Amino acid sequence: MSALVAADISAPQVAYALVAPILVVFGAGLVSVLVEAFAPRRVRWNAQVGVTVVGLLASFVTVVLAADDPKGSTAAKAVVVDGPTLFLQGTILVLALLGVLTMAERFAGSEGNAFTSQGASVPGSAYEAATARAGWVQSEVFTLTLFSVAGMLLFPAAGDLLTMFVALEVLSLPLYLMCGLARRRRLLSQEAALKYFLLGSFSSAFFLFGVALLFGFSGSLYLDDIATAIAGTTSSNTMLLIGVAMVSVGLLFKVGAVPFHSWTPDVYQGAPTPVTGFMAACTKVAAFGAMLRLFYVAVQGNRWDWQPLVWAVAIATMVVGSVLAITQTDVKRMLAYARSRTPASSSPACWPSTRPACRARSSTWPPTASPRSARSPS
Repeated sequence: MSALVAADISAPQVAYALVAPILVVFGAGLVSVLVEAFAPRRVRWNAQVGVTVVGLLASFVTVVLAADDPKGSTAAKAVVVDGPTLFLQGTILVLALLGVLTMAERFAGSEGNAFTSQGASVPGSAYEAATARAGWVQSEVFTLTLFSVAGMLLFPAAGDLLTMFVALEVLSLPLYLMCGLARRRRLLSQEAALKYFLLGSFSSAFFLFGVALLFGFSGSLYLDDIATAIAGTTSSNTMLLIGVAMVSVGLLFKVGAVPFHSWTPDVYQGAPTPVTGFMAACTKVAAFGAMLRLFYVAVQGNRWDWQPLVWAVAIATMVVGSVLAITQTDVKRMLAYARSRTPASSSPACWPSTRPACRARSSTWPPTASPRSARSPS
């Protein structure tokens, strides 16, 4: 029996030229882990930046070289490399390189960089202050970035739903950690990381439940087989519709589309600014690529048309995002104007027991803003 099973199972053939961009980034991530483990602390930051930049540039070169090679699928059709895949991978790598350069920026003096000295330290503790004065840096962020980029490169190239789910988790798990590494407003940053992790877990559960329903409908996880099963059915299938809807929920969550956008304000505000830019650009490109792979390969050209629903989600996202942004901006401006027009007599210094202080402040009203206070907070 064991010999029969061994004869039926064979290792899939892998065309390494097609998956070279992903393997290069994974290899750079492994080198980054070794640098973090064995490099001296004084050279670790520069070494991590160098490894990350070189890995992303090398991966981009492989994408450019693969543009002239024959396209196709590999790893038993689990990875599909075609023109849209290479375009999306190149876009992700360029945006990731810009994000890494932003993360690597160091400020003069006590400003340091955007990341905390130690992610495990208690916010506001003496240990955190001591490590910051000692010049410690959170260089693990570059390792996490490389593994997240590797998942993003695999996400739009997935040829089956299981590979797509693995890519979703690989790109998401490092982001959950990176959101909690802000140097300033540490508690807000940790709250953002926790919220992103919890809501991301819910979206992954929706995605996985939808995968199970699509497998129950078609008997396969491959996108091509799902399309064949849909074309062969003659009646509307509830399992199919619910499965596509639940898989779409997981993808729309990563895009931040309405009505799955509620996590974005808290997470984007609490995460370090370079991480926010990295997430807002690279994650959305990867998620849109996965959506194109799902809708144009698995469920395109069937009896029911999904395009009006996607149009409605896109319109709702643009309208709701614009309205909320305008509303929040107007409220902030109104509050700032109200504070600027508040007379000196409304402050506690102008209560009856402190009339001389009130007269002294009124003579210098309105106060002159210093250049430092006039700057908007970063």
